[in-house]
Amino acid sequence: MYFDSHAHLNDERFHEDRKQLIQEAIQENISYILNPGADLPSSKEAVMLAEKHDFIYAAVGVHPHDAKTVEEDSYKQLEELARHPKVKAIGEIGLDYYYDNSPREVQKQVFQRQIKLASKLDLPIIIHNRDAHEDTYHILEQHFRKNNGGVMHSYSGSVEMAQQFIALGLYLSISGPVTFKNARKAVEVVEKVPLDKLLIETDSPYLTPLPFRGKKNHPALVKYVAQKIAEIKNITVEEVAQQTTRNAKELFRID
Repeated sequence: MYFDSHAHLNDERFHEDRKQLIQEAIQENISYILNPGADLPSSKEAVMLAEKHDFIYAAVGVHPHDAKTVEEDSYKQLEELARHPKVKAIGEIGLDYYYDNSPREVQKQVFQRQIKLASKLDLPIIIHNRDAHEDTYHILEQHFRKNNGGVMHSYSGSVEMAQQFIALGLYLSISGPVTFKNARKAVEVVEKVPLDKLLIETDSPYLTPLPFRGKKNHPALVKYVAQKIAEIKNITVEEVAQQTTRNAKELFRID
């Protein structure tokens, strides 16, 4: 069994074939999918999709790209959504200094408020971090509660930074780029980080792994991430699938 710990099934690129790809995921032994929101509308859609499928779970949150859209009432709406039994995390939240679609101070404020919301509700967090390692780490160091749990989604940083995040009590999630030919840092992270600290994900429809790079990603392809991790660690794909599923179920508190 595989656990795709991060798939944007509500993305508009899935509008025409969502049902088909969900069925394909089932056929390919994808036993669990965590579908995170990126803003209030997609968070609501994530909850609705999770209600329709036993093996799909939701996270609700506002992505740093959309931090500038957050109003005070947004936190109340997120809290109401997060109390749904199929919601297993607050996310996708964090900082993105690559695109800077929202002012950095606003990103930091919204990130901190959502971490506090997760603490209030005793939920883990799903963290987006792009070109913002230092600020992401310092905010987590100050506001993250280790017993809530969390994951660095689609981790792309160094081994040294990985060790810092793990020390805070976070998992690292590995996605399609680990399969790319130039994936030096990702490969080194997989080599050095214990398997019991790793999750796997597609981040679909983005970050499609080889040999399908350039095509739309979807949850059934998460097995190619697992295969690459198995190759790097010189273990079986079954070991990777079982341990990363165990890790994700523990993080998201799924029986």
